[in-house]
Amino acid sequence: MKLAVFATLAAGAAAFAPTAQVSVSVTRSSALNAKKVPEKLVYVPCISTDDLPAPGSATSGVAGGLAICIAVDEKGSVYALGDKCPPVNQPLSFGKVKGGTISDPVLGTTFDLKTGEVVNWCPSGLGKLIGGIFDPVGVPVYPVQAKGKTVNVQVDVNYKANFEADYWSGILDAQGKSNGKYY
Repeated sequence: MKLAVFATLAAGAAAFAPTAQVSVSVTRSSALNAKKVPEKLVYVPCISTDDLPAPGSATSGVAGGLAICIAVDEKGSVYALGDKCPPVNQPLSFGKVKGGTISDPVLGTTFDLKTGEVVNWCPSGLGKLIGGIFDPVGVPVYPVQAKGKTVNVQVDVNYKANFEADYWSGILDAQGKSNGKYY
């Protein structure tokens, strides 16, 4: 039974292992392709100051369509980080804040609150198994400010449009193709 559980965990972790990158050049022919939008950094509301967590803890919010982790250290300083914790993208906002770092609640990885860089990569038992497959990756950090009764986070408000520009290629025709060509 233990062997079956271990084999299942190993197979599941291998599914997320990095693979060799193959460079492919694609020329898009549709005139309806979405265009990239210039980066636009703006402070946008994330959470209310009433919802700020107690010192030593974190909470989640959304700013500009991005999942944000709002962390408060023991001294009361507020930090904003990406809320997707590598390597398996669980919420970082469930982590513990201590000594200028925040720790992943599942795999134990600790991240620096100021830079988002990895301090200790996947030190727990399960973390060593899963984290050993992946290279250490930090989380993004965002400038944060309190304005009135709102905590604002500076994000690229065009990020979502630029992300979707890589996937959206135009209006589909009756056959479900965006380029208007036949099979």
